[in-house]
Amino acid sequence: MSRPHRPEEPDGPAVVIGGGVVGLSAACHLAEAGVRTVLLERDGLGSGASRATADVVRTYFPGNPVSSSMAVRSLAAYRTLAERAGSPVPLRQVGYLVLFGEPEQVAACEADLPAQRAAGVEVELIGADEARRRNPLLGDVPLLAAAWAPDAYVSDTAAIVGGFAEAARRAGAELRTGCPVKAIDIGTGRLDTGDGPLTAHAVVCAAGAWSAPLARSAGVELPLGDPVEQELLACGPPPSGAPMPDVPMTLDAASGLLVRRRGDGLLVGMGYPGPDRDGWRARVRERLAAVYPALAGAEVRTAFTGVRDASPDRTEFIGRLPGAVPFLYAAGFSGHGLCTAPAAGELVRDLYFGRTPDVDAGRLAASPERV
Repeated sequence: MSRPHRPEEPDGPAVVIGGGVVGLSAACHLAEAGVRTVLLERDGLGSGASRATADVVRTYFPGNPVSSSMAVRSLAAYRTLAERAGSPVPLRQVGYLVLFGEPEQVAACEADLPAQRAAGVEVELIGADEARRRNPLLGDVPLLAAAWAPDAYVSDTAAIVGGFAEAARRAGAELRTGCPVKAIDIGTGRLDTGDGPLTAHAVVCAAGAWSAPLARSAGVELPLGDPVEQELLACGPPPSGAPMPDVPMTLDAASGLLVRRRGDGLLVGMGYPGPDRDGWRARVRERLAAVYPALAGAEVRTAFTGVRDASPDRTEFIGRLPGAVPFLYAAGFSGHGLCTAPAAGELVRDLYFGRTPDVDAGRLAASPERV
């Protein structure tokens, strides 16, 4: 099979903007395909949304089989990343449990199952008794059924960032940190950076929460809101002194309360804090005690924070704007970038070469229908 034609490179490399897990994946895949690649990161690698993650790689995205398909491909890629980076990616299987307390939620899950399975996701609807057996911390909350997806794993985001960075360097990519991009002239490929001007023959925008203004300079409207600060909390062990059971990653669909085992306690998330951070923490503690009564009164403190981007439909934007200097974008991952980054990098590479990707790229492109 002949190698696909790629854009000529007389005026510089392909430039990837953003050094999180998505940008590093894109840089890695481009460099491994023989493209001269430079990645520019305003701070340190993995310092944005990749810093505020639950360290979970999962394949099941309820109601979103497109992201599920990307995640299935990504999980397979994570298993082979060690061969490219020289070090393994830790994957400890914990499973993913989604709790439904309303008939409408159960019906929506049942309607979604065929598309999820077609995307390659192993998922089933289980009864309340089975859900309580899988998570013995659950209290007497309304529970009709739950979705159970075994392919959810606790990993190490820093190890994944480092793995993609090493694989990209091995393939010849240049990674520049402390180098913000201030402006893009997509007509000429000129970028105004912290290290001075740089001319690119193609630009990939993977700048997370800072992607919208960069894309706008290239004529692409990504309907991302202002950068949102995410906070994850650490919950201590039960005050009774009883050991913390080894529970799966569990989502309370009614409130968005998400927990997973971390050390002798839990890592906890529930949406975004907003301006009233103290009020948000109080609501999290209240819901945590309602769903898991054994944790009432347990110490709850900030684990870590980070800035995230979010798309209106919680699905990533990945696409290409044709032109003399092609502009590609991969943003709006809404906190799910760790789960889909390998497939996102593959898709960016395929769009760069003009290949027909294996996924439905049209459903990921920025379009008026997705606003």
